Amino acid sequence: MKATVVGGGIGGLAAAVALHQRGWQVEVLERAPAFTEVGAGLSIQPNGLRALDEIGLGDRVRSSGLTDPVTGIRTANGSWLIRNDIADLKRRFGSWATVHRADLIDLLRAALPAQALRPGIDVRHVQPDGTVVHSGGSSTADLVVGADGVHSVTRRSLWPHLPGPRYVGYTTWRFIAPPHQVEGSVETWGRGERFGQVPMPDGRVYCYVMANAPADSRTALEELRARFAHWHDPIPALLRSARPDAVLQHDTYELPKLRSYVHGKAAVLGDAAHAMTPNLGQGACQALEDAVTLAATVDTHGVSAGLEAYDRSRRPRTQMIARLSRQVGSPAHWTSTSLTTLRDAALPRLPSALFERSLTPTYTWTAHAAPHVG
Repeated sequence: MKATVVGGGIGGLAAAVALHQRGWQVEVLERAPAFTEVGAGLSIQPNGLRALDEIGLGDRVRSSGLTDPVTGIRTANGSWLIRNDIADLKRRFGSWATVHRADLIDLLRAALPAQALRPGIDVRHVQPDGTVVHSGGSSTADLVVGADGVHSVTRRSLWPHLPGPRYVGYTTWRFIAPPHQVEGSVETWGRGERFGQVPMPDGRVYCYVMANAPADSRTALEELRARFAHWHDPIPALLRSARPDAVLQHDTYELPKLRSYVHGKAAVLGDAAHAMTPNLGQGACQALEDAVTLAATVDTHGVSAGLEAYDRSRRPRTQMIARLSRQVGSPAHWTSTSLTTLRDAALPRLPSALFERSLTPTYTWTAHAAPHVG
């Protein structure tokens, strides 16, 4: 059996690895001239690590250094809005890890034969019969996996009349700061803007900034430094340590619900299927879940029945997580003084267990909760 994977990011490579390990012939078509990643840090949560376990790579990620789950959320002056019970989260759900995106790409890439990787290939059209038309000619396979991101050619080819991604109203900057002493993974909320810090095992700190802005607007690092200069420590210091050429800015999009993730012999996964806001840090984890589930269902039950099972399993879960992610992050982007004052007064009075319970379905996924087929 042959699979053509469109897109050489985390989800696409993970799907290729999972299928290759089951004896499939795979090819991965990547538009970029090399299989690499220019992104910053990446939090792999317990469900993502379990997905990596399915392809034998979970312990490799864990060995690079485990991190704690999110410590909580603070206000710009440093007071706590939500403070999590870190020990309880780890006891209930398992391990968290933080890696550089490029390191995870390298790990996945190394698990595939070199001949399976085809960089510099621009995919132009995907057909339901398993044909992929691209700059190198065309490929025909028993299965096509569309893992080509939020602006997916695969999705547009298979469902040309569906609405495309929608801008959620805020843009995101990401960078990795040199080693700093920080108090765990903390997100800080203001009015229409927030700052997040995630310590990495080597002492560096993955940082992200989100702020309401028109689509396609661009802000220089100096403006960010001035904007957050009076926020609590270590936010100003982290921004001062950033190099301008190392700060990435991307507008934030999410995808309207699809009625199906499959069409003919093709399936979409990751951002191509369910691009979501980054508020839960679940984008890569859900792509990993998609990848191992897709490989298991089509290999076990055949392409047709397996794709139906994949859709039944993954679509409700990923769309639920996308909705939860949107809801969790929206209060950070309120701009009304009265609403943010109410938020800052109400959140510290809520029991921390309430927040933890809302995340339980996210973290407790296992690969063996397979859908019924037939």
